[in-house]
Amino acid sequence: MTLRFASGIALSAFLAFSTPGRAEITIAVAGPMTGDYAPFGLQMKAGAEQAIADINASGGVNGEQVKLVIEDDACNPSQARSVAERLASRKVALVAGHFCSGSSIPASEVYFDEGILQISPASTNPDFTEKRRGPGIYRVCGRDDAQGTVAGKYMAENYKGKNVAILNDKSAYGKGLADETAKAMNAAGLKEVINESYTAGQGAADYLALVSKLKLANIDAVYIGGYHKEAGLILRQMRDQGLQAQMISGDALNSKQFWEITGDAGEGMMFTFSPDPRKLPTAADIVKKFEAKKIDPEGYTLYTYAAVQVWKAAVTEAKSIDTKKIIPILDKNNFDTVLGSIKFDGKGDVTDAAYVFYKWKNGDYSQM
Repeated sequence: MTLRFASGIALSAFLAFSTPGRAEITIAVAGPMTGDYAPFGLQMKAGAEQAIADINASGGVNGEQVKLVIEDDACNPSQARSVAERLASRKVALVAGHFCSGSSIPASEVYFDEGILQISPASTNPDFTEKRRGPGIYRVCGRDDAQGTVAGKYMAENYKGKNVAILNDKSAYGKGLADETAKAMNAAGLKEVINESYTAGQGAADYLALVSKLKLANIDAVYIGGYHKEAGLILRQMRDQGLQAQMISGDALNSKQFWEITGDAGEGMMFTFSPDPRKLPTAADIVKKFEAKKIDPEGYTLYTYAAVQVWKAAVTEAKSIDTKKIIPILDKNNFDTVLGSIKFDGKGDVTDAAYVFYKWKNGDYSQM
């Protein structure tokens, strides 16, 4: 009898310590957490972390808490594919990523094959959705053909009869954006006098010959299809050589690190991005939470938050994290997010993306 009693105690203790904890759903954010483009990865990380904190504080998703894993692709296509394969092996329910289009496109092939939902906060190359393998691949940002149209028309209207140059960094994002800008500008009646590619990852001195060529051609405006580091270095070289041409670029310039590279040389530089999400009424409460943590939710911070919001709403309605059950909901519903109402078209793009101009002044940028 004593033996049976002791055994009962042991069994109870075993059950107490072996009972599973509260169930969790794992999602991921993937982007450049290290390297030259890490500021954008950190924006995405901050957005995802806040979104998950808010979801868990309100009871989770379908009664389960959400766990975040963070993966670094360094904006490298081959590394991004490895990240995708690793996340697929973990059976994550969502990937909020990637940042660079050159990473999102190859990674999306893995996610589609493995039935994992991907919602990119930032990848703008049209091919990401135009050439996707199938459903389950979305983005909450706009596309470069829309962004390039805005920039190209502006240049044609404001530099008619002037000398303009189009430069790109050879990446899926940079070349795609530069090509779309040139296409819109040409259609509006202005032809560039220089159209060249440069190699990213170099120092300021390595752009000396390129800038000298711009100066020799008396360039009045330079459009950069590329990221903030190289744009900053090229702009600094332009000013060092006395070239006062206006520099214009795209959404990858919405990082405060750009000014750290240029200093006062960045004054007046222009770029396109969506209307400032930090100023949207729908984002007001969330922005206050970031500000309380001394975080500026610039760039793609709120876009990543919105990507997680969309996923949460679809999973809640589907009562499942099964991608096949979520896709019909994503394809038909309107979603209330920090960015306002989001609806996807048949390709996985948002239906009403808009672009406006920003200008750098005194170390910060603001909408024009």
